[in-house]
Amino acid sequence: MASSKGIHPAMQQVGTIAGTILGSVALTLGILRIFPQSIFPQSRVVNSPTAVNIPAEPANFSDSPAVPEHNFVAAAVARVGPAVVRIDTERTVTVNPNPFFDNPFFQDFFGRDVFPRLPQEFRQHGQGSGFITDRNGLILTNAHVVSGATQVTVTLRDGRTFTGEVRGVDEPSDLAVVKINGSNLPVAPLGRSADVQVGDWAIAVGNPLGLDNTVTLGIISTLNRTSSQVGIPDKRLDFLQTDAAINPGNSGGPLLNQRGEVIGINTAIRADAQGIGFAIPIDKAKQIKDILARGENVSHPYIGIRMVTLTPEIAKQLNQDPNSPIMAPEMNGVLVIQVLPDSPAASGGIRQGDVITEANNQPIRTAEELQDVVEGARINQPLRLKIHRGEQTREIIVRPAELQDAA
Repeated sequence: MASSKGIHPAMQQVGTIAGTILGSVALTLGILRIFPQSIFPQSRVVNSPTAVNIPAEPANFSDSPAVPEHNFVAAAVARVGPAVVRIDTERTVTVNPNPFFDNPFFQDFFGRDVFPRLPQEFRQHGQGSGFITDRNGLILTNAHVVSGATQVTVTLRDGRTFTGEVRGVDEPSDLAVVKINGSNLPVAPLGRSADVQVGDWAIAVGNPLGLDNTVTLGIISTLNRTSSQVGIPDKRLDFLQTDAAINPGNSGGPLLNQRGEVIGINTAIRADAQGIGFAIPIDKAKQIKDILARGENVSHPYIGIRMVTLTPEIAKQLNQDPNSPIMAPEMNGVLVIQVLPDSPAASGGIRQGDVITEANNQPIRTAEELQDVVEGARINQPLRLKIHRGEQTREIIVRPAELQDAA
């Protein structure tokens, strides 16, 4: 047997290190065996293989709260979308040739065939939107979409096409009713525009720029925007204003709330608008849609004045002009700037420069308030107006006439 004295010093050092490592490992295992909880928390210690329950199948989350796959916009559009239609129109437009080309001197000098005669008529095509309000095929849309159309074609979202009949058109409210022959058609549920508030969601559905079934989202940004503010003073409307994108072709389509109810009819696009659109309140359409469906005319009383809201500031400026009527600087009311000839106002004695402050004992502070009173008046029934003429105050009775008869 070899003596330890014959072992190389390097081998002795390796043996010493290995012995130290083995001793440390043994000590550590002993401590873990005796004091396991002092090293690891109890929740992390596994005492036996049966302590861990590993499911054989993936966990079932069917009892967890359901996460919706789509938002309220998708739900609203799914509810109304099938009832939204595209309306294609065709009009015959007559063009009168320039009489200069019919001048005998011109024809003799240049020849009769040098400039061909312009066509007398041509076809004009248009497109808009609408929505079905009755299962038998009554459709609401804008008057300007179908007015004067000689042919109307209605296309549903599922691709079916129908020939449309224009039942009624009301230009002052820009509303029209079209009828198609169908049964059990999808219907758009009508909401209440009176319940709409600024900040509510607004969803516009229609066929803008020829892109069918387009949906845009925004909010109601203003209520009761007057037609004069919108830039169409010939209308008898207060509009809902929205920032939902509305483009040519959207006209006549529905504006929806978050529940998928129609609260307005998209219309009145201003060429200079940036992210602003307007809609006719659905409550206004409800008032006259049945009248239009029967082919009857909608009554619009008028008295025949052009007017502007008079504020104290305007009154003060007018009083500084020696040629203008004198009025109290603090006066509020409606200033008459023109009286139309042969109108009820002219017959009743209203003059340019008069200030109307009451109508049927109701205070009048703005032109919009007076317009609302006149719109609610009855044809040929007395309407009592309190006016200020210079320093005098008097009462005048006018009898509103039918607006369409004045055309």
